[in-house]
Amino acid sequence: MVGRVQPDRKQLPLVLLRLLCLLPTGLPVRSVDFNRGTDNITVRQGDTAILREADGRTMSPLYVDLKSYHIIKRCVVEDKNSKVAWLNRSGIIFAGHDKWSLDPRVELEKRHSLEYSLRIQKVDVYDEGSYTCSVQTQHEPKTSQVYLIVQVPPKISNISSDVTVNEGSNVTLVCMANGRPEPVITWRHLTPTGREFEGEEEYLEILGITREQSGKYECKAANEVSSADVKQVKVTVNYPPTITESKSNEATTGRKASLKCEASAVPAPDFEWYRDDTRINSANGLEIKSTEGQSSLTVTNVTEEHYGNYTCVAANNLGVTNASLVLFKRVSPTIPHPIQEIGTTVHFKQKGPGSVRGINGSISLAVPLWLLAASLLCLLSKC
Repeated sequence: MVGRVQPDRKQLPLVLLRLLCLLPTGLPVRSVDFNRGTDNITVRQGDTAILREADGRTMSPLYVDLKSYHIIKRCVVEDKNSKVAWLNRSGIIFAGHDKWSLDPRVELEKRHSLEYSLRIQKVDVYDEGSYTCSVQTQHEPKTSQVYLIVQVPPKISNISSDVTVNEGSNVTLVCMANGRPEPVITWRHLTPTGREFEGEEEYLEILGITREQSGKYECKAANEVSSADVKQVKVTVNYPPTITESKSNEATTGRKASLKCEASAVPAPDFEWYRDDTRINSANGLEIKSTEGQSSLTVTNVTEEHYGNYTCVAANNLGVTNASLVLFKRVSPTIPHPIQEIGTTVHFKQKGPGSVRGINGSISLAVPLWLLAASLLCLLSKC
């Protein structure tokens, strides 16, 4: 950060005395009122500052044009016989109409014959400091001073590069910014909750980092001069595999069946499948498909030898884990034998409504034996 330079009132008389010795012949010796306060004005870096004195008698304070960020300071003389000089801590800038400064950004601006204004274009931090307008009138010398404060928008000058660490490690992120006033640094973890880390300033320390703390971290540098400067750094947290899901299955002979296995890990895990202690490859009706974080074993045509236990293994450079899966045999449902109804046919000779006659004029009615026996028993017992 560039420190703010404050005027040294103890050395100011000596500086002014030295500068007075450099004034050309004809310019009067100035008297300085050191009891009078110095006006502070503020301008943003890159803008234009115009120094004028509003009233030659009272030497009124500066004012700020907020729309254009021009700083106004008039230096007005009482008559054409008055002499004017502009000075700063580096030396004489203008003596009357004569320019002593070699800086092309500095100009003398005259709105009328009695007003002398100092214009500084594209103000930089090096322009900050005390400026003095010295006016020698016919009556007495007058001096007005102003202290120019240059504000600088915040800008992040250095931020940590993307970093990869193992889970449990300590992490320190650095974000440095320049600006005047000094920017306030705020860190934020870019998660759905968007947790902010207030007051961490340039350094953000994460002790024993976890996998949940991986992701992007945003550094924001802000002051009141302009909008904040924002940059990001990505933190990757490595951790060993953990099986998050394993699905067994059941299938009938001759059908297709799949076993699925999912694992979480950084870096992404590699998968292997085993039957007993034998590693399985994609061949002989078996197909293995693995993507980032998941794998499947598919049997295209299930036979009796395919039923049993399988092992899914997930591994990366930090560790290995496994899960057991089973392909069960699905038994086809059997259809029970149909129930045979045992009975006999009884022929009745009957006439009446609702009767159905056969070819020979009889009524045929098929009655089960148990129902016939029950009916006879009921008749005998007069039920």
